[in-house]
Amino acid sequence: MPARTVPDEQQFTSLHGALPGLVLAVQAVDDQARYHVDIETDDVEAETRRLVAHGAVEIGRWLECVTLRAPGGHLVCVIPSHTDPETFEALSQAWE
Repeated sequence: MPARTVPDEQQFTSLHGALPGLVLAVQAVDDQARYHVDIETDDVEAETRRLVAHGAVEIGRWLECVTLRAPGGHLVCVIPSHTDPETFEALSQAWE
């Protein structure tokens, strides 16, 4: 499937199939080039607690999203599910 912008979020371009088993999107930003990982979840608060327990530090919140700094310094955003329910269920992982 080709790259396409995400409906109602034109700053994102979805790259379906680029990484098997993952949903990959690129976000246009008016800032210094960098990368971070978005972790899509059906429970933002529980996933945030899990990552903080593994050493991440919360650095901000925006809308329903939580931004964390991983122990290695990279940014991680915990976001509520945006993927259609069938794809989310098929690709989701449960972590301890």
